[in-house]
Amino acid sequence: MPISVFDLFKVGVGPSSSHTVGPMQAACNFVADLEARELVEHTRRLEVELYGSLCATGIGHGTDHAVIMGLMGERPDHIDPDVIAPRIEALKASGTLHLANRHAVAFDWQRDMRLLEESLPHHPNAMRLLAYGDDGELYRNTYYSVGGGFVIDETQAEEGQLDTDHTRIPYDFQTAEELLQMCRDSGLRVGELMLANEMAWRSEAEIREGLCGIWQAMKACVSKGLEAEGVLPGGLNVRRRAHSLHQRLLDSRDDDSLIATTMSAMDWVNLYALAVNEENAAGGRMVTAPTNGAAGIIPAVLHYYMQFRKGACERDVVDFLLAAAAVGILCKKNASISGAEVGCQGEVGSACAMAAAGLTEVMGGSIDQVENAAEIGLEHNLGLTCDPVGGLVQVPCIERNAIASVKAINAAQMALRGDGEHFISLDKVIRTMRDTGADMQAKYKETSKGGLALNAIEC
Repeated sequence: MPISVFDLFKVGVGPSSSHTVGPMQAACNFVADLEARELVEHTRRLEVELYGSLCATGIGHGTDHAVIMGLMGERPDHIDPDVIAPRIEALKASGTLHLANRHAVAFDWQRDMRLLEESLPHHPNAMRLLAYGDDGELYRNTYYSVGGGFVIDETQAEEGQLDTDHTRIPYDFQTAEELLQMCRDSGLRVGELMLANEMAWRSEAEIREGLCGIWQAMKACVSKGLEAEGVLPGGLNVRRRAHSLHQRLLDSRDDDSLIATTMSAMDWVNLYALAVNEENAAGGRMVTAPTNGAAGIIPAVLHYYMQFRKGACERDVVDFLLAAAAVGILCKKNASISGAEVGCQGEVGSACAMAAAGLTEVMGGSIDQVENAAEIGLEHNLGLTCDPVGGLVQVPCIERNAIASVKAINAAQMALRGDGEHFISLDKVIRTMRDTGADMQAKYKETSKGGLALNAIEC
């Protein structure tokens, strides 16, 4: 199954790609199915069932609101985040939902928004949508939000499909070993090989324009995060820090401590990551990279390169994102980028590896150094649990992005100082992430019932 760079980098809304973006897209798909069956006008009532992880942390992640917006015809890549709250309040007050933004149906929040702890067989992030007419049930479908905003339905899940795209690409690598061999045989760099694959879907000009658009969306998210102040929603009373940190960095009279004077670039990397993930926690517009919970890492490292590398240009942005996407594809195909499946190692770990690979690519690293950088970035996130306090993508998620951003830069530096030879391959680390994630499922999973989340509540 081919995966495009634009599958991994998608504009959406916070705070979670698997709990917000995916469910909204699933609801859009459900509406499209109703329209294809000419059932919209016959629908009188809707019912939403959230299972497993979507039940456990759905409220904190805004899953319930996201599904309703999708049923109203809103898409995660186009919705204005500011309209969500008032439209939800209007629905609760009126008991009426405008299906596909045109057909009024009954929706009683207490009755029709059902949170069920039961886990469905194919994935922890499961939801079922049902439409009823005058004579009973008209249509139902079950959807799985499998990470990074990717959604499959019941039929696809039963057939083992991750997607319905069967486009033939010239370099259909399944492992890092295959990727490296294809690069050697073709003489292409990682980014160049990815560009050749992308051209199976669209022209080179469209690819470059699209990736530059992704970069503009990342920059806009950082800018908004730097401007915003106050307390993040959700009840933990976590204060935004990016704005005040930005002001201190702009002040040339900042302290003269050893760390401040010798690691000023890292201060900026931390700042960019904090800005993105604070904006994500507030439900703002962002780029899934490859998930929302880890959305600050790639923008932070790319900002670092663009700010501190002399002569950096938009061509570098394209090369960075293409090489990063190659690693994201490997993680998704051979393990997971879903926190509910493999813990935060699948989100922050994958993003760290992707950012390390992208930075090494634009710094002129060899294909072996790119693979080495990704391996270092992922290896040192193995075992990272997904344990958001209160089910909110705030603690420890925001700081975790900043730490991983610096780690990605260090991974690239270590790889560039070497010759590409190393003991553990990227493929082995990805398999280890998959196996470690399976081991963690019994206790350390994305339900806020284990790890730091549990201890924080007990304290």
